[in-house]
Amino acid sequence: MIVKKIIWTKIDEAPALATYSLLPIVQAFTKGTGVSVETRDISLAGRIIATFPEQLTESQRISDDLAWLSELSLSPEANIIKLPNVSASIPQLKEAIRELQEQGYNVPDYPEVATSEADKAVQARYSKVLGSAVNPVLREGNSDRRAPLAVKNFAKKNHHKLGAWSADSKTEVAHMNGGDFYGNEQSIVSEAGGAFRIELAGSDGKTTILKDGLSAMPGEILDGTFMSVKALRKFYEEQIVDAASRGQLLSVHLKATMMKVSDPILFGHAVTVFFKDVFEKHAAAFKDAGVNPNMGLGDLYSKIESLPQRAKIEADITATYAKRAALAMVDSDKGITNLHAPNDVIVDASMPVVVRDSGKMWNAEGKLQDTKAVIPDRSYATMYQEILDNCKQFGALDPATMGSVPNVGLMAQKAEEYGSHPTTFEIPFDGIVRVVDTAGDVLMQHRVEAGDVWRMSRTRDIAVQDWVKLAVRRARATGTPAVFWLDSNRAHDVNLLTKVMKSLKAHDTEGLEIRFMAPVQAMRYSLQRIRKGLDTISVTGNVLRDYLTDLFPILEVGTSAKMLSVVPLLAGGGLFETGAGGSAPKHVQQFVKEGYLRWDSLGEFSALAASLGHLAATFRNEKAQILADTLDQAIAKFLDNNRSPARKVGQIDNRGSHFYLALYWAEALAAQSKDVALQTKFATIASQLTANETKINEELLAAQGSAVDMGGYYHPDDDKTSRAMRPSATLNGIIDGAV
Repeated sequence: MIVKKIIWTKIDEAPALATYSLLPIVQAFTKGTGVSVETRDISLAGRIIATFPEQLTESQRISDDLAWLSELSLSPEANIIKLPNVSASIPQLKEAIRELQEQGYNVPDYPEVATSEADKAVQARYSKVLGSAVNPVLREGNSDRRAPLAVKNFAKKNHHKLGAWSADSKTEVAHMNGGDFYGNEQSIVSEAGGAFRIELAGSDGKTTILKDGLSAMPGEILDGTFMSVKALRKFYEEQIVDAASRGQLLSVHLKATMMKVSDPILFGHAVTVFFKDVFEKHAAAFKDAGVNPNMGLGDLYSKIESLPQRAKIEADITATYAKRAALAMVDSDKGITNLHAPNDVIVDASMPVVVRDSGKMWNAEGKLQDTKAVIPDRSYATMYQEILDNCKQFGALDPATMGSVPNVGLMAQKAEEYGSHPTTFEIPFDGIVRVVDTAGDVLMQHRVEAGDVWRMSRTRDIAVQDWVKLAVRRARATGTPAVFWLDSNRAHDVNLLTKVMKSLKAHDTEGLEIRFMAPVQAMRYSLQRIRKGLDTISVTGNVLRDYLTDLFPILEVGTSAKMLSVVPLLAGGGLFETGAGGSAPKHVQQFVKEGYLRWDSLGEFSALAASLGHLAATFRNEKAQILADTLDQAIAKFLDNNRSPARKVGQIDNRGSHFYLALYWAEALAAQSKDVALQTKFATIASQLTANETKINEELLAAQGSAVDMGGYYHPDDDKTSRAMRPSATLNGIIDGAV
């Protein structure tokens, strides 16, 4: 029997904990079927360790699994189940470094300000770990993300509640009307391809190379744009004053994780504008202490702890709160505001919650209040305003009846990866940023000022063609209208539209409903249909894919973590992502405190079923197809019997949900008649699990209620964590015996 591999990624936080419990079950069920499930480490800690092998002992070194997976994704044999990983912000990176150092790993500190060549070299190496370091590498294909039918049906029958809306709600989205990325964007198509560079020509006649050695593929779209910092700061001040006058909470919504260069800078300006008097008054002290506003107020507090004027600074901060607009809170009990850390409020996760909670966020008193959601760039801010207006006019959406908005997203070969790559720059002096080819011809240019943020994104022709093909295929398979969310007033989208129109001619679109709309109109059209219980495929670029695949799932099924995300790789392999929703740090905090993990592994279940189905079809493995079919049956029964984790100690948690998935999967395998060997094997396992159901639940529940020592947060001890996540000796005996 030829054995084919499924790669299960080792990642971070809650889904990493869940893997300790779920993976042994998966490996037991696939044993002897021609399917091997192996792990590769792409966690934040793993990426750090792999980056500095020369500074570690032989026993500490690990392979660069992300690089290995990058090569695998170019192979038709690739079958990767990618769980949510930490898209590290600088504060998270520094925490992980500190933990590794405490564990004896001689990895270097991250130099926030790199002055020496050595510091610059370390910073450059860490830049490959920061932000969305994993996704662009693995996503050698476009995204097909949707709610599995069983999940959608369960949500309709057991629907969550969305907050009621008032027509006179003060909640709104505030965005810039000039000087932003949207307004400054230029876009070209490099028809012949070729080498180019990015340079900054100063007013003194000197030219600085910002990035050299770049090369475009034939037909590649190149976009350049910048954010005017003067315009941004003026905008922030206007919104702060306006929010105070209207009694709104002020909240800033950016994405400092994926947009790892640009958005922390934009966040830092929000901090310094809001606390402008504090930063002006204590400028010298802050400089000496190394305060970096891009890392938020929390970092400021930590940097001033040893300063003699600490009390005066804290008093001035408190005085600022009293006279400025009230800030939305991340944690009212702890006094953590919207400006505490750049990774606390991430737009794709935070804005759906605003919609869910009647357009409100939490204030300092722990009560919900209307908010001014500040999203500086116009590219997608307007679509959020559209859904707010829709809810004000028509009331909250109804999960019991609403349709769905699945997504086909353009992301292959790092398409539209704004901000998470090395072509984003904070401009050091006034001048002109130019994109220049090897002949010296200027492809695009922008006049900029010191402090402005200039960035480039790229979209290859092959990625666009595959995106269109996937959209047509999904529209044909579902009979659902497909809407390309493209704005004819945006430079990039104009070039993209031309390519899409050309590519569509190569496909049979007869009988299909394919539309083209700007984000505002596309949102309006999708909401009209969703309120009638109708589905609409959103066909979008990469950033908007990220936003919509959180927004609609959170409203439809309560979370984006339950989505099925299939990425048909360009080379013929498959990447199966376990849904959005992040890596749930609060779940880990609860687990450490009281031994209860409420992470829902439904996304992993669905991804595994799709992965097995892909392997079966690609390599004609009948056993794998039986595993996929019976797993789908088990998932449906799992949902019907409400075996997802609850929320409190004494109730079913993640480990209990895995037990029931194993029980229902074994029952389904025992009931099938296509493979007698599988039927016989799993009839025994199903019988053992059923006979010991009460005992297993007792053992799992007995493990709850006490603090857990994992031996590390970003780099947990495998033995300690495995014992904590597999506390039922009875269940372990049955599962391990099956292997």
